[in-house]
Amino acid sequence: MINGLFGVQGWVKIFSHTEPRKNILSYKTWHIQVGGQWQVLEFTAGREQGKTIVAKIKNIDERESARKLIGIDIYIEKTQLPKLDEGLNYWQDLIGLQVIGISGFVFGKVYSLTDTGANHVIIVRGEKEYWIPYIAPFLLKTDLQKQQILVDWDENF
Repeated sequence: MINGLFGVQGWVKIFSHTEPRKNILSYKTWHIQVGGQWQVLEFTAGREQGKTIVAKIKNIDERESARKLIGIDIYIEKTQLPKLDEGLNYWQDLIGLQVIGISGFVFGKVYSLTDTGANHVIIVRGEKEYWIPYIAPFLLKTDLQKQQILVDWDENF
């Protein structure tokens, strides 16, 4: 996400979900959605600046033009992502999967994921919202083919 301005020559601050954060600069094609329309966003330079990432957007040469981009999410094409090792999944691939307990109880579907600092958590929405740690021993199996995640979690928790 473009979350701020940097300097007066059209540079912007970038909040990145990549790990490490500077990896956002390794994706050469960025996409943004403005007014419901997808656009390619090119950057001509980028770097770490303290604890943030800054980038110079092509054809944006002054602060006021860059200001219009604040709050816009940056997307990349999934084909740019590296292939993961067996058993690992991108968070986006988990959104919408049905979460089932070992008792057969259906918790609902994965709405989102978050990192608590201690571990990752899947946020599941069904009859109510469940926050289930996405770690062993609670996570038993993720099956993308069946669109299901099997968990060992108390439905009353």
